[in-house]
Amino acid sequence: MKTILDLARAKREQQPIVMLTAYDALMARIVAASEADLILVGDSVAMVVHGFPSTVHATPEMMAAHVAAVRRGTPDMVVVADMPFLSVRRGTAYAAEVAGQLMQAGATAVKVEGVTGHEEVISHLVGSGIPVMAHLGLTPQSVHQFGGYRFQGRSAADAERLRDEARQVEELGAFALVLECVPSALASQITEERAIPTIGIGAGAGTSGQVLVISDLLGLDAQFQPRFARRYLEGHQLIGEAINRFTRDVRGARFPAREEVLA
Repeated sequence: MKTILDLARAKREQQPIVMLTAYDALMARIVAASEADLILVGDSVAMVVHGFPSTVHATPEMMAAHVAAVRRGTPDMVVVADMPFLSVRRGTAYAAEVAGQLMQAGATAVKVEGVTGHEEVISHLVGSGIPVMAHLGLTPQSVHQFGGYRFQGRSAADAERLRDEARQVEELGAFALVLECVPSALASQITEERAIPTIGIGAGAGTSGQVLVISDLLGLDAQFQPRFARRYLEGHQLIGEAINRFTRDVRGARFPAREEVLA
């Protein structure tokens, strides 16, 4: 996909959308060479790359640096950047400044968690020429308020609230909507009700597309495997085995070989 308009077309044509979360130029090049559609530079970079316990530790500077790295790895793909913690709660001017920083770093669009309390910010960003992807359901920046990483929308009242929020973000101009950790029937209902495409994570198969973090897909972290993140590779095991083979070759004087030595 070359533009955000391709996502709307994909929904109209019932072509499932594939988004992967990546944080650096190397992974971006790999994703760009694949059949995936777009890249999300998520604020999960604070956890996956920097080792923090939650996404609230992501800063505008951190996000901009990783967006720039991803853009250098893929000149043409749609790249969506997360607006970091509190950046949409400090007024329209500050939000526009942060979003502008991410766009100048190479983002095609920004992603905003939630809607209540910052409706004006979303409208202002869209009106400023900054495409906005919305994010509802489990919004990780609110993990402390939720009391942990918990499914959302289970009760009738919560489900109705999420449906109303989905309507709001569409009316405010969001071009797409991430639905995270909500019941599959609710995600399907929202997808049917809204014209904009939905991208699910832990939200069943009834959304317009799916997103996974590249390190989860590749199984790079042996200690982390959420139920909704299918591993397509046991990467931690394969990498560990390769490192051990290299170590044994060095200790056994088998590396470097003669043909690997510069004259």
